[in-house]
Amino acid sequence: MTSLLPLLTSGPHGSRSHLTCQFKCGFACDQPVPNTSANEEIGTLVVNALARRSLIKGSAMGAGALVLGGLVSPNVAAAATRSINPLNLGSAGFVPVAPNVRDNVSVPTGYTYDVVAKWGDPIIKGAPAFDVHNQTPEAAAQQFGYNCDYVGLVYRADDRAVMMVDHEYTDENLMFPTGAYDADTIKRIAIQNHGLSIIEVERQSNKGRWRMRDISAAKLNRRITGTSRFELVGPAAGDPRLRTSADPLGRRVLGTLNNCAGGTTPWGTFLSGEENFNQYFDKNGTIDAAYTTSFNRYGLTGSGSRGWSAVDPRFDLVAEPHEAFRFGWVIEIDPLDPESTPRKHTMLGRMKHEGANITIASSGHAVAYMGDDERGDYIYKFVSADLFDPRETQSARRRNMELLTKGTLYVAKFTGDGSEDGVYDGSGIWIPLTTDTESFVPGYSVADVLINTRLAADLVGPTKMDRPEDIEGNPINGKIYCALTNNSNRGNSAMPVNEPNPISSSMTRPQLGAALVTQSGNRNGYILEMTEDGDDHTGTTFTWDLFLVCGDPAAPETYFAGYPKELVSPISCPDNVAFDAAGNLWISTDGAVLGGNDGLYRVPVEGPERGKVECFLTVPFAAECCGPLISQDQKSVFAAMQHPGETTGATFENQTSTWPHTDAFPRPGVIVAYKS
Repeated sequence: MTSLLPLLTSGPHGSRSHLTCQFKCGFACDQPVPNTSANEEIGTLVVNALARRSLIKGSAMGAGALVLGGLVSPNVAAAATRSINPLNLGSAGFVPVAPNVRDNVSVPTGYTYDVVAKWGDPIIKGAPAFDVHNQTPEAAAQQFGYNCDYVGLVYRADDRAVMMVDHEYTDENLMFPTGAYDADTIKRIAIQNHGLSIIEVERQSNKGRWRMRDISAAKLNRRITGTSRFELVGPAAGDPRLRTSADPLGRRVLGTLNNCAGGTTPWGTFLSGEENFNQYFDKNGTIDAAYTTSFNRYGLTGSGSRGWSAVDPRFDLVAEPHEAFRFGWVIEIDPLDPESTPRKHTMLGRMKHEGANITIASSGHAVAYMGDDERGDYIYKFVSADLFDPRETQSARRRNMELLTKGTLYVAKFTGDGSEDGVYDGSGIWIPLTTDTESFVPGYSVADVLINTRLAADLVGPTKMDRPEDIEGNPINGKIYCALTNNSNRGNSAMPVNEPNPISSSMTRPQLGAALVTQSGNRNGYILEMTEDGDDHTGTTFTWDLFLVCGDPAAPETYFAGYPKELVSPISCPDNVAFDAAGNLWISTDGAVLGGNDGLYRVPVEGPERGKVECFLTVPFAAECCGPLISQDQKSVFAAMQHPGETTGATFENQTSTWPHTDAFPRPGVIVAYKS
């Protein structure tokens, strides 16, 4: 293949707009990398890994050519003409969706989709109907929140379930008509549009279809916002650093922010990760020097542009410096008890959590895998001290809900095997940081490790990664899969390449209209596959390989687990992962730089089709694909459409998307796709 897909990357943000970078993460890529430790980079384990693969495997990818033609790859189209094996979605498989820039959700022929819930939909009995010109904080606290991320289901019966959806952040440029609201009102409404929505859903006559249950009968519906009450639990709860003037005991927090990915526990609760919480804090004066080291490691510079301290002084790092320590946790919510108080788990450490997913080890321990979503930060796991109780009783469930309060927190160190095998792989160890009673980091107490987890991890020599995001165990083959989304700095002097992070050279690619664009670093991301040694997830050693090196199949650096590259869909910037009942991996993307919209992809991880990436759906223009979730009967695919139309220069009066096309402005929401 000689032709390549067009890159949409002119700076550190790739295809992300400045609006997305501002509101989603506070321009994290423009800031200095918080991890200044000398710990080894994933990209420096074997400097010549890419060259070694090129020498051994070559870059030939078949006779077909990947050319531009309405952003459709002929090799993908050719693959679409073949009979595709069933994918456990009813009785038939699907024909992959070709790259496109449509302002709609594109699904395979023979499938359709419905919107389950969208921004502003009333979800609490008595909530007002959504009116973009008459928004209030009180109304927002009763309506479906803004940008959606994680989607989880707890089944109550075959045809009924409770759904949780994260609301990661707000984009005030797109949400509010210019001049219609004063600045403080906008801030208060935005705070209520953060958090999570809990909604009851029910199956329709077509068993793949789901919809929100009528709110008059949906007694479990609930909104968690930026001001909802939370309880801090675990060893660090009550620590002086968690105490504020409003909470002198350090055990009660108002709200959750920047909720990204999550997980549904085996005991029927939801987990959610607080990610880029630093961007919500500003400063009115000079920050106390006692906090400098910790704040710098978490990007807490006081430069937050949202200005929330004007309506709530707890977001001022000078007035309430301890408030920032009360965010960056994994939260747990009981969806079956609408009166329960959500909890923040200090035992799982404080970082920019993408999420947390639970695997029950053969020993019975609950194991949580977690990523700290920042360039140069680490992968973690937690192993519970107590055992999971599989009985379906209330008492067993109550005991299981305490599993995340006691155990051992680890951080990962990777080593490349350095062999001339043409594969990015190696071994690794889990380095213990702390239990609930004993710290393993010299000079750090248990609370020190849990509150300043990044600083504690820096001291024990883990491996810096390329934005470790969603990490989840495969229920069929027992392996762990992690999305390493990208790292535009990979390959420079501060972040050299290594075997787990092998993209090293700048690459000049054709841009739309025949212009040339230079792509530096790891722009397209990887999928990391980890195999815990032995039959248990509680050990301290593992092996690993890069299952996917994402990007344009015509590019020599890409790799699809050895599958023929001319037969796969292009994929860029993996973000969230999920699995179906057959163990196939599903990947949603965020910030794809290959010239088309983001999407959701399915790829087998075992057998002759291992590595065969196929696009199941693409999202509306300028949106990010989140979720995803495959229903337990394999008939429904849920996904969240985050920030449609979020392009540089877009405003409420100048929208670049109107999805889901019910209004003249975009409304982020959750969809379900199913066979027609």
